[in-house]
Amino acid sequence: MESESQYFSPYRADGKLYGFVCVVTGATQPVGQAIVTELAGVYQILSSTQKGLLIRVSAHGAACIYACSQTSSANSINHSALFSDISSNHPNTKIIEYPYSVSNEQDTLTLIDEALNAWGRLDCWVCSSGLLGPPSIEATTPADLQKCFEANSLAPFFALKYAPPAMGKTTSKGSYPNAAPKDQKYGSIIVVSSTASTYGGCWGPCYTMSSHAALGVVRSGVAVLKGSGVRINCISPGQIDVGIPLNGVDMKGMTAQLPPSTLQSKASQKDNIGLERAGLPSEVGRVAGFLASGFSSYITGANLVVDGGASTMCPLTVPI
Repeated sequence: MESESQYFSPYRADGKLYGFVCVVTGATQPVGQAIVTELAGVYQILSSTQKGLLIRVSAHGAACIYACSQTSSANSINHSALFSDISSNHPNTKIIEYPYSVSNEQDTLTLIDEALNAWGRLDCWVCSSGLLGPPSIEATTPADLQKCFEANSLAPFFALKYAPPAMGKTTSKGSYPNAAPKDQKYGSIIVVSSTASTYGGCWGPCYTMSSHAALGVVRSGVAVLKGSGVRINCISPGQIDVGIPLNGVDMKGMTAQLPPSTLQSKASQKDNIGLERAGLPSEVGRVAGFLASGFSSYITGANLVVDGGASTMCPLTVPI
């Protein structure tokens, strides 16, 4: 009988990402932050009792994460606070703050070169730098549309075009924490889109058009990646509570990634979402951890919808 490791190596059956060098774009957005946290592995104290602490362990344990961000915005968190928190909770994962423009092809090439020069490998690339765009066609300019396509679909295209050759590099075990050898070609590209990747009317035309294109990158990538050992998948979140209401600050949606759940009432969530609530960024992060790890070793070209059942219950009025 052939051993399990023959099929699941180099992915560990326990989901660990030891040795992995990862890139996460949009790292200062709430969803990007949650993905960085999940890939690194942070110990969170949930509650304290007389018997001790109740701790949630999210321990994928990647060796290095390039936390990329283009600009700060109202929906971004403080870089230093994010990196300090993760580093103190999980010091074996090196977090590298990296300035990155999703629309700049050279930025992608430079980042890949730097990762290979420093670590000799690249294993996971998460595109989480999406852009919401204006809520109506009247408010949408051609420049707005171009920016949404750059953030939502051009960035995944650059990842598909340039990351796989780097993911094909093999290397011996390094001397850094959480190190592991890489003796086979493999990698995972993860595109964070939205339920607008398959439905219309979730927000404005920019969002729907560019989200459809993002899923198109994923689906076309399956054939492109044949024989490379690299997988590509999409995550389509629905109503996610990012904890930051727009309140007129960015109603044009040119800095936000997802509409805040406060734009939808609790009563509407209860009526239209199967789980009767908005999701959390951490719940999207856990799906990204699944797709990066060996738990998803036979999944590619998939679109994992993370919307609490909303699109199944009410496909014509998908709340987002």
